[in-house]
Amino acid sequence: MLTAFARAFKTPDLRKKLLFTLGIIVVFRVGTHIPIPGVDYRNVQTCIDNAQANQGLFGLVNMFSGGALLQITIFALGIMPYITASIILQLLTVVIPRLEALKKEGQAGTAKITQYTRYLTIALAILQGTGLVATARSGALFSGCPVASQIVPDQSVFVTITMVITMTAGTAAVMWLGELITDRGIGNGMSILMFISIAATFPSALWAIKEQGSLADGWIEFGTVVLVGLVVIGLVVFVEQAQRRIPVQYAKRMIGRRSYGGTSTYIPLKVNQAGIIPVIFASSLLYIPALIAQFAGGNSGWKIWIEKNLALPDAPMHMVLYFLLIIFFAFFYVAISFNPEEVADNMKKYGGFIPGIRAGRPTAEYLSYVLNRITWPGSLYLGLIALVPTMALAGFGANQNFPFGGTSILIIVGVGLETVKQIESQLQQRNYEGFLR
Repeated sequence: MLTAFARAFKTPDLRKKLLFTLGIIVVFRVGTHIPIPGVDYRNVQTCIDNAQANQGLFGLVNMFSGGALLQITIFALGIMPYITASIILQLLTVVIPRLEALKKEGQAGTAKITQYTRYLTIALAILQGTGLVATARSGALFSGCPVASQIVPDQSVFVTITMVITMTAGTAAVMWLGELITDRGIGNGMSILMFISIAATFPSALWAIKEQGSLADGWIEFGTVVLVGLVVIGLVVFVEQAQRRIPVQYAKRMIGRRSYGGTSTYIPLKVNQAGIIPVIFASSLLYIPALIAQFAGGNSGWKIWIEKNLALPDAPMHMVLYFLLIIFFAFFYVAISFNPEEVADNMKKYGGFIPGIRAGRPTAEYLSYVLNRITWPGSLYLGLIALVPTMALAGFGANQNFPFGGTSILIIVGVGLETVKQIESQLQQRNYEGFLR
């Protein structure tokens, strides 16, 4: 592994891409520590040090921003608006015929959909930035902090608009940095920035577990977390790489005196075909009632019930609903992202067939049957991994700081595997070229 890493930096074009990607990462991390105008940075640090952030509502966005959300910096929203916009456009592509037609147009249609995603990202950044500023002004961003209401001393309209514009511009800058990595660096830019944002929170989370621990000065808790994390990473790598390969045979065709086709290939159906999307959907949906209850006045019965059963991540009702929603969204997203009838039609058009299955509708029914069977273990796996932070080390009281689980570890492993594959493929191209010479 170290030899391949050294060889990557010895290859001139690959070295330029790697160094360019590292440079963009440095710029991104610097931006996550620059506070926006109108915020009292000392009070923010006081609340972060002495009070517990409202992780139930803002934990997901704070993780995707690399901790910049709670520090209210220029990159406070991170890439969350872009992720949300991409998911919305994917869902609308199935519903709106115009977007579906653009998707089938190839590169030109994809460029149009990308442009729509950028516009929607800016609109969502304005909405989320306004909500974050309103939350910071009311003091609800931190719980139990005596200076939480003094984070934004000047609450005039001009200062509020300036803060929202600054965070929106920061989101646009993050989106631009991600596209630069995609065009001139290694890997998918947005995925790389997401990877860095999550990985940046690991050291502080692990050290907090050690500081809060009581057994052997916290080292037993620390070691247990690391051990559980390694087991979770091994499980995630194993399942993420698992796939069901459906064999496909293409019949031979004679065109003139030459014969075409006659090849054998396969359709790879991953066990986790939906990826991280069901976890994000389920988390976002469960945060909505807690967010409404937080801003609702009074102490009505429904508000107390929501705060007791849905707002707390370790509440039994929250865990059961979270698990069931992940399973539902796993099947839902697989159904809209993989169309067995379209795949069967394309196979029939080019003379392909699954051995033992007739082309056309029987092939679509077989693909749908196999997809439903492998989606069940994939959805159960997603639900169990997402609940690891809540269940693991609950006896130590460190579940809120447990970093190796749920959304974070799925993204870390997925992006890491994909980036390594891209570097490896470029190295193999170089080696094959040198060998042929």
